[in-house]
Amino acid sequence: MTTARTKPLSSAEPGQLAQGSSWLGALRNRRLWLGVLGWTVACLIFFPIFWMVLTGFKTEAAAVADPSLIFSPTLDSYAEVQNRANYLHFALNSVVVAFGSTLLALLIAIPSAYSMAFLPTKRTKGTLLWMLSTKMLPPVGVLVPIYLLFRDTGLLDTRTGLIIVYTLMNLPIVVWMLYTFFKDMPKDILEAGRMDGASTLQEVLYLLLPLTLPGIASTGLLAVILSWNEAFWSLNLTSSQAAPLTAYIASFSSPEGLFWAKLSAASTMAIAPILVFGWLTQKQMVRGLTFGAVK
Repeated sequence: MTTARTKPLSSAEPGQLAQGSSWLGALRNRRLWLGVLGWTVACLIFFPIFWMVLTGFKTEAAAVADPSLIFSPTLDSYAEVQNRANYLHFALNSVVVAFGSTLLALLIAIPSAYSMAFLPTKRTKGTLLWMLSTKMLPPVGVLVPIYLLFRDTGLLDTRTGLIIVYTLMNLPIVVWMLYTFFKDMPKDILEAGRMDGASTLQEVLYLLLPLTLPGIASTGLLAVILSWNEAFWSLNLTSSQAAPLTAYIASFSSPEGLFWAKLSAASTMAIAPILVFGWLTQKQMVRGLTFGAVK
């Protein structure tokens, strides 16, 4: 009686080895091409910012007539921009308005999102869709009534007025994002808190907020960026006292034409703080945006 020979577990047919190596090669090529595509898209997005920064170091004549990357850099445009307007005044207005409106939006949105996520009614989905639909309304459609209301209440050209407008502008997005983050949280944790005698306020402060802090942080960072970049309302509701950096940029266009070097220098100075802020907080934003994606 003979026994059949069995192949070692570690052995493999040559065809299987070839197939495995070809699969690994295809995977590497796919990753390579995805990397090339990602870098290409990133360069295309970054190039306008890079060109704007370079133009700010040119003279007005070179900015219009010389599109080359090789030139003699000068700080004349930055000096003229600073002499024409007080940059720090506009920057302070942007900081106060952006962070003030974000804080106010979070204070309103957290209890709203909590009630919609954990105490829903038949009208909850309709309310969420209605809030989101307000973002589709062109701002110019409500400019006249808001302008008249601000004029009669003394809110024109004030930081308080801009904070109110920016809060209302960002509130639908903030509520929607917090609602999705709260919905991903296990309800058993809140129920355990209720069984231990926690009130609704204690539930929110000691259970909900700490567990959803990454999502709240990313929502706040997004609201800050949206408020910082908002130009329509700042140009129409302010003149000098509460004007942020978006109005500061617009002041360098005149009936005589656009002064490209000065406009680029002013734009660079306006976006530099938010670019640095975004770079420093990118990990928190990505972490918050992916919060709850992996269970």
